[in-house]
Amino acid sequence: MIRYALHCDRKHAFESWFQSSSAYDSQVKRKLVTCPICGSAKVDKAIMAPRIVGKKGRATPPPEPATTAAPEAAPSGPTSLMMAQEKELRTKLKELRDHIVKNADNVGERFANEARAMHYGDKEHRPIYGEASPDEAKSLIDEGIEVSPLPILPEDRN
Repeated sequence: MIRYALHCDRKHAFESWFQSSSAYDSQVKRKLVTCPICGSAKVDKAIMAPRIVGKKGRATPPPEPATTAAPEAAPSGPTSLMMAQEKELRTKLKELRDHIVKNADNVGERFANEARAMHYGDKEHRPIYGEASPDEAKSLIDEGIEVSPLPILPEDRN
């Protein structure tokens, strides 16, 4: 996984995680990466310091990316803005998960095999979801098969 510091054309700074640099490029090209503040799909990578591992194996965290502009209409304070953004993000993630569950077939533990069969033309393409170990998911990505984890929110685990 790669964490990128990003900014939109309105200079809002944010960050996001991607499976690989090619996954980032693919998602930006398809306009799937948007600013959480203004919704702009014109997003670029910001300059970011690497994470350096010291002698004792502990990572030294990189400095936080500099915020280039404040949100235009911030509510009463940064805490309320974060809560509003977090609530909106959680709502969107739940909607995305619900859409996938409603419109795709759950193939369970056969996910990796089904995805490969469709990728290589042995089966007809259809939306699927299921279970895969981290090693299986990495193997699929290495083969050029696009996969993403279903979003799970903390309240789903209660």
